[in-house]
Amino acid sequence: MDRISFGSGSFYALDFKLKTNYAIGLDIGGTNIKALAVTPGGRLLAHLAVPTGDTGGRGWQMNVQRAKAELERTVKQSLSWIGLAAPGLAAANQRAIAFMPGRLPGLEDLVWQKFLKLSQPVPVLNDAHAALLGEAWRGAAQRAKNAILLTLGTGVGGAAMVDGRLLRGQLGRAGHFGHISLDPEGAPDVARTPGSLEDAIGDCTVQARSAGRFASTKELVAASQAGDPDAQQVWMKSVQALAAGIASLINVLDPEVVVIGGGIAGAGAALFRPLKTYLNAFEWRPGGNRARVVPANLGDRAGAFGAAWNAIHFKDQPQ
Repeated sequence: MDRISFGSGSFYALDFKLKTNYAIGLDIGGTNIKALAVTPGGRLLAHLAVPTGDTGGRGWQMNVQRAKAELERTVKQSLSWIGLAAPGLAAANQRAIAFMPGRLPGLEDLVWQKFLKLSQPVPVLNDAHAALLGEAWRGAAQRAKNAILLTLGTGVGGAAMVDGRLLRGQLGRAGHFGHISLDPEGAPDVARTPGSLEDAIGDCTVQARSAGRFASTKELVAASQAGDPDAQQVWMKSVQALAAGIASLINVLDPEVVVIGGGIAGAGAALFRPLKTYLNAFEWRPGGNRARVVPANLGDRAGAFGAAWNAIHFKDQPQ
């Protein structure tokens, strides 16, 4: 796979000799746009990551368009499908993001099929929903019909697959696991949930949880591993809260696998070892059955894989 320069981002492409149908998946984040070209069988043809750019205006929209065009130029074959993932609540018809206030101006109600001037539909998904579809297709949740994804970062996002179908809900809110309540007397989070999982482990509250000592979870974990007793106490309390949240979700959704992604998952064993210990105490395991709890496999490309899969199978879904 050859590396090609693309602005200040990175682009990778394979050598193309055989004609093939392919899909483009685009995942728009506040920092980067991740994009890839993939066959219906899941073979990666090319991928790139570029800065989102001007998130205060609408320059980011043109960067999405340019990323798509660069993939098409590299693959040099006719595009068959294209799908998109972005933060916010997707419209029921998947034509646009219906609700995402305060970020990426112009994202709400932007019909991507029209903007990209395409004849085929461009189905749009919430980014966490897309990440789970990607992990189910080519990552850590392959062959699972019931799966949960939790993304641990600045906040806590997520998605659920139930009996082989992505759980969307009435408004597209399904999977906002960061906003489940662990303490009804706790302070309300950004979604008005008292004592939420997001506030218990999200990077957004680490300064408050550590009495101002640490600016990020990465710093907190490093201090904990170095033997700082106060950091260890804060970190273990955070992981305990995560385990309580996961155990609760297991009781509600009965998954085969729980996939943990996001920046905090990069803590590796410092997260997964104590998490296992707490789950051994908290999880209800009828007949000895337990849900597998595993790290995500696809990294920051999961959403783009999921967006591509969703595009390929869009016409097969009930509308």
